[in-house]
Amino acid sequence: MSERSLMKGNEALAEAAMRAGCKCFFGYPITPQTEISAYLAKKMSANGGLFLQAESEIAAINMVLGAASTGTRCMTSSSSPGISLKSEGISYIAASDLPCVIINVQRGGPGLGGIQPSQADYWQATKGLGHGDFHILVYAPASVQEMVDMAVNAFDKADQYRMPAMILADGLLGQMMEPVTFPEIKPMEYDKSWAASGHKNKREHNIINSLFLTPEVLENSVIERFERYRKIEETETDAEIYLCNDADIVVCAFGATARVAKSAVNLARGKGIKAGLFRPKTLWPFPVNELKDAVKTAKKILSVEMNMGQMIDDIKLATECKIPVSFFGRTGGVIPKPMEILDKIVDLGGDI
Repeated sequence: MSERSLMKGNEALAEAAMRAGCKCFFGYPITPQTEISAYLAKKMSANGGLFLQAESEIAAINMVLGAASTGTRCMTSSSSPGISLKSEGISYIAASDLPCVIINVQRGGPGLGGIQPSQADYWQATKGLGHGDFHILVYAPASVQEMVDMAVNAFDKADQYRMPAMILADGLLGQMMEPVTFPEIKPMEYDKSWAASGHKNKREHNIINSLFLTPEVLENSVIERFERYRKIEETETDAEIYLCNDADIVVCAFGATARVAKSAVNLARGKGIKAGLFRPKTLWPFPVNELKDAVKTAKKILSVEMNMGQMIDDIKLATECKIPVSFFGRTGGVIPKPMEILDKIVDLGGDI
């Protein structure tokens, strides 16, 4: 039977990771994700796993590289500046075709910035998380329950496609407490004959490698990976569509900001404005077809983000620039308010 508990987002995610079969965690403390490390430090060994606080973020991600190469389910977590430090190692992991889960509980930036919630790592996660040609799976939860569900799914999809998966949360979700249900997890079996986990003369040696000195060999490796990415783009997108059937204005928002935006949409409906909400749950791959369906009646789109407008280009590309896209955002760790978003919706509605 499923359990229902009142838990902080960071701790619920950590518990879900263990239940999903995470056996190794390597991390380094940074606000506002430190509760993940603290929770796992207490619980991992009792659940047959290994917790290790590394000497740095760089060390932690390279420990993930080593553990992932054995086929072991492993995870690291950090907040924005720490993810930047991990970016080189993430590129190595992607090039080695290794599954792992990376948690980013975002804080304000750039630089050390502040410790308040932010969504300013969207570009980093979806466009530029390390050098070279590669993608990672990126999931954007909007509740503590989704922190749990997406953590479980991230491990499965990372194994299925042999690639890193990221939970792109933020300080608001990491620190809030909500009731959560932990589902009974059915272990899924994936072929891990590629793993460097000992062979005992039963197979050829497996070599985990990201270095290809022959250009054509490297090119073929990258091309094969992008063929896999195309399949993922066709099958692994997900989004919430709310009150968009007749919407004149569709508000696009992800993560915690989408909760605030949904309140604004409901307020707009109360004023007779036909507003709806589109919330991407996967940021890569971006849910292009779902957005096209959501904006079929829309005359305007409003992107609401806790940054300076990083999702706008993906919205424009998905809609082929056929619908005007406006923006409202707060940054630096400031959380937008429903009435602020409502004011923007009302302004846009005046021209419809």
